[in-house]
Amino acid sequence: MQFIDKARIFIKAGNGGDGHASFRREKYIAKGGPDGGDGGKGGDVVFVADEGKNTLLDFKYMRHYRAKNGENGKAQLQTGKNGEDMIIKVPVGTLVKEVSSGRVIADINKPGKQKIILHGGRGGKGNARFATPTRQAPRFFQPGQKTAEYEVELELKVIADAGLIGLPNAGKSSILSVLTSARPKIADYHFTTLSPNLGVMERYNRTFVLADIPGLIEGASEGAGLGHDFLRHIERTKMLVHVVDVSGSEGRDPVQDFIKINEELVRYSRRLSELPQIVAANKMDIAGAGEKYERLKGALEETGVKVFPVSAAAAAGFDALSAEIVKILDTIPENYEFLEEEFEERPEYEDGFKIDMDDGVYVVSGGTIDRILNTTYADDEESMRRFQKLLIAEGVIAALKEKGAADGSTVRMGNWEFEFMD
Repeated sequence: MQFIDKARIFIKAGNGGDGHASFRREKYIAKGGPDGGDGGKGGDVVFVADEGKNTLLDFKYMRHYRAKNGENGKAQLQTGKNGEDMIIKVPVGTLVKEVSSGRVIADINKPGKQKIILHGGRGGKGNARFATPTRQAPRFFQPGQKTAEYEVELELKVIADAGLIGLPNAGKSSILSVLTSARPKIADYHFTTLSPNLGVMERYNRTFVLADIPGLIEGASEGAGLGHDFLRHIERTKMLVHVVDVSGSEGRDPVQDFIKINEELVRYSRRLSELPQIVAANKMDIAGAGEKYERLKGALEETGVKVFPVSAAAAAGFDALSAEIVKILDTIPENYEFLEEEFEERPEYEDGFKIDMDDGVYVVSGGTIDRILNTTYADDEESMRRFQKLLIAEGVIAALKEKGAADGSTVRMGNWEFEFMD
């Protein structure tokens, strides 16, 4: 299966159902009162962590996710049915970011975790709600709340206890296969691993998850090679096992290899560079590796980083390495969690309005005007009175006066055009 760890999708909660305008009609009751019911609430958009998923591949082909709208209210005070929620299942370790701001709005980091990202629109009120002692037969209702659509980015960061890092062809996949039951693709060329491989290490009747992070190269923090794509998968690990080829089989210097990778970690994220780290000095079975191992060990002695000589080819030296991994993991309780920022949902109508002139006509537009127009019914006297009150309350009348509107001036709002009366 293709490994996809980034995807952009569009999400939208359901609109609220409209209220209903109707009157009680029964035999022998000539003038029944208003009995229009309320609209149902729109469905929410909910993200759920699914342990059965390990890639964002599904989101490459389906990009729009919309919850169901609430049903409209009905006669006899019947409330409309609530809209069905949109459940979006993602792999454990998925971040949800708002594209427009880049903010993390959800960290789906634990199996079964659920988070409501968008709430469905409120259902509108039926005409029965607007009955008063002085207004006994209201013929209008309230439309349901409309919801906006958002673009979000899904970013999968593999959750593992320890991450195996190092330059390409250092032997990370081979070491993963020795320490765990994983069987990654292994070959003697660079970038064999193009996506993280996970394996489960069993020690002392306990299990730990290890991740083989694809080989890093110099410049990875700026995105060289597949740098950013690879580095993001280390961000949740509790510790790092730095695999270094001490044989120098490709003409590289093990000490410089160690320095280069750690410089990339610092450039990408200071938190990553501060994670506990040990070194697996691999390929000790190759002639000349012993001398380079001693030089690497000496160079790192002052840093406090422990170096363990191993050979993935001979499956040798791993008892001490695995014991140290367990020892360090015992001191770190939880995987890193990203801070979830407050996400403010925008109504479909953004507050505010503006007044422009069009050949002598005062044109009033904006979210406030759209909201008022969509809740007003021209054939209902009560609704039109409410319309006039709202224009005053929202400051539209005062703003028109400031612009110079006077009795007889033509005002246009949406498709409506009328004479201004002070």
